[in-house]
Amino acid sequence: MSLTLATRPSPLAIAQATIVTSALGLTAEALLEVANQTGAGDKERFVRGVEQAVLTGRADLGVHSAKDLPGLMTTGLVIAAVPGRADPRDAWIGPGGSLEEIPEGARVGTSSLRRQAQLKALRPDLEMVDISGNVDTRLAKLEAGEVEGLVLARAGLDRLGRSDAVSFTFDLEQMVPAAGQGSLVVQGRSNGPGLSEAAAIADAGSTVALAAERAAVVEIGADCDSPVGFHATEIDGLMSVAGFAGLADGSLWLRDRVEGDPGRAEELGRELARRMITAGAAEILGSTVQP
Repeated sequence: MSLTLATRPSPLAIAQATIVTSALGLTAEALLEVANQTGAGDKERFVRGVEQAVLTGRADLGVHSAKDLPGLMTTGLVIAAVPGRADPRDAWIGPGGSLEEIPEGARVGTSSLRRQAQLKALRPDLEMVDISGNVDTRLAKLEAGEVEGLVLARAGLDRLGRSDAVSFTFDLEQMVPAAGQGSLVVQGRSNGPGLSEAAAIADAGSTVALAAERAAVVEIGADCDSPVGFHATEIDGLMSVAGFAGLADGSLWLRDRVEGDPGRAEELGRELARRMITAGAAEILGSTVQP
C-alpha cells in the first residue's frame, strides 16, 4: 500500500499524523508536511493547507485534530475515519492540584474563549491572559513567568510525551471540552484513494460521538473559536451529549444535556443545540462581551 498523508509541520500535528500512519502500517516517509495557509482565520489556517493538498492530489489523505475542523465539510472532501479518541479533557499546568487550589488571582494563559468562559464562571478571581503558540511555546511562556498557569488539551500533552507537566485534569462536569477534542480525523477526497484503508482504523464509538458534537456545533451556529463546548459519551448503550455556552468574562453562561439512542447521534446533537438556543445561547454567542 502506498499512500501519502498530509499534515501540518507542528510537533503535535506530526505526532498525531504518526499515530495514523502507524495504524495504517505506513512509514514516516508517507507524511507530507504542509505549511499553514496564510490569510485564513485562526483555526482555519490549521486545516486549509492540508485540505488543499488532498483536494489537489498532492496527498491522498489528511490528518486533522477534530476540534480544528469546521463543522461544515469542505466540498469534495469526506471524513474517512475517526480513530479511537484520546482523553478529551482539559488539563491545568501550574500550581495547585485541583480547581480550588489554583492560587487566588492567578494569571491563566489561554486563547480559548470556551476555556476562559468556563474558568471565569468557576473562579471569577482568575485573570485570563490571551496566549497563543504551540505547546512548547506556551510552556516556555509559563516558565518565563508571563503567566502563572496554563490550560491545554490533555490529549495533546499526552501525544507529545508531556503528561508530566499536568498538575490536574478538569472533570467533564467542570469543563466541557471543545467538540472533537481528543479525536483525530482522517480526511479524504470523495471517492478518492485511501478511503477503504482509512475505514479499517476507524473506531465506532469515537465516530458516533464526533458526529453528535459536530452536528451540535453546526446547529447552534458556532465555529472553532466560539465560547461553546460539546461532548458526547456512550455508556451502556445510552448516548449523553453535554453542552456549554457562555460569555468569555464568565458573567453569563448555560449548560444542558440530552440523552438517547446512539443511533440518533446527530439528531441528539441538534436537539441539544436547539434547547440551548431556546435557553439563550444565540444571544450569548452574539454578544461581544470579553473579559
